[in-house]
Amino acid sequence: MSTNSNPDWAGDAKNASPDGEFIRDTNYIEDRISGRVSEVTAQENGTFRWPLESGRYRLIAARACPWAHRAVITRRLMGLEDAISLGLAGPTHDIRSWTFDLDPGEVDPVLGIARLQEAYFNRYPDYPRGITVPALVEESTKRVVTNDYSSMVRDFIKEWTPFQRAGAPNLYPDEHAAEIEELNDYIFHNINNGVYRCGFAGSQDAYEKAYADLWEALDWVEKRLGTQRYMVGDHITETDIRLFVTLIRFDPVYYSHFKCSRAKMAEMPNIRGYLQELFQLPGFGDTTDFTEIKQHYFMVHTEINPTKIVPVGPNMDWLMQPHDRGRFSGQPFAAGTQLPGPLPAGEEIKNPEPFQRQLAAKH
Repeated sequence: MSTNSNPDWAGDAKNASPDGEFIRDTNYIEDRISGRVSEVTAQENGTFRWPLESGRYRLIAARACPWAHRAVITRRLMGLEDAISLGLAGPTHDIRSWTFDLDPGEVDPVLGIARLQEAYFNRYPDYPRGITVPALVEESTKRVVTNDYSSMVRDFIKEWTPFQRAGAPNLYPDEHAAEIEELNDYIFHNINNGVYRCGFAGSQDAYEKAYADLWEALDWVEKRLGTQRYMVGDHITETDIRLFVTLIRFDPVYYSHFKCSRAKMAEMPNIRGYLQELFQLPGFGDTTDFTEIKQHYFMVHTEINPTKIVPVGPNMDWLMQPHDRGRFSGQPFAAGTQLPGPLPAGEEIKNPEPFQRQLAAKH
């Protein structure tokens, strides 16, 4: 694993605001993959549409990153494993961002590159922004196609239908589209990014404002989940995936590392049961690597944790205990939905907790 004793180390990553509120750079490569074009096609807004083609693209993710975790979960739920290959960066990195130091020879076995940065520079030699996951990379040219995590996940659901598993779930039902969009926006600003606004705040005032926003939103989620099984409608939607990836990291990381410590998710009855149900489903718990999650946050964010000491706890085995979500109407997916099968060879998490071994047996 990369450390600052590595001769190739280029310096620690920098994330925290120097003097006030943390502002996330939300400018991404906004290209899309579409079944409506047969070749790479320029759009009036300066972006490109790339053709929908099985085996052409590789999803580069990292177990540590919540934004990438969304894409990994959705790819698995929709049954796109054979259409879109998966490359996984390691949990720690320097200022140049993600590396493939978990793979043999420390290079991605398909792309043959050591750093995700290379795929960005293959397309944009002077790429000025952060090298982020998730990213879709064209395998033949080793060029990044898009790192726009929001549209990427949406397209896995709406555009990749020819390659989805028979009976794949409908994670974005048209009748709930407006509500999904409204909740997604609220959750992003106050929870998904809210924990970062707490952790990377550069002043006490900015931290306390972010903390208040975060807990107002988490209390709202707790109340909402006290009246219904899922965030929107009677089945799991994209909104639940967006929320899950933050909530599942809360107790191991955000509670302490990002100073979000009013209460743990395990102590909030409705959120606790909600997380238990989701975690026990294929696609959620079997793609969650708590070791890599903790290594990333506690080792990379040296501005917050200069010692790089990674906590041993907390105990998360409560996630496998029985939940009470059946007290509400609804079920995870509509009748006729086919759940994912076993994880493809090589896609198993590298550091399963003892309680996660129950998932493989259960699925």
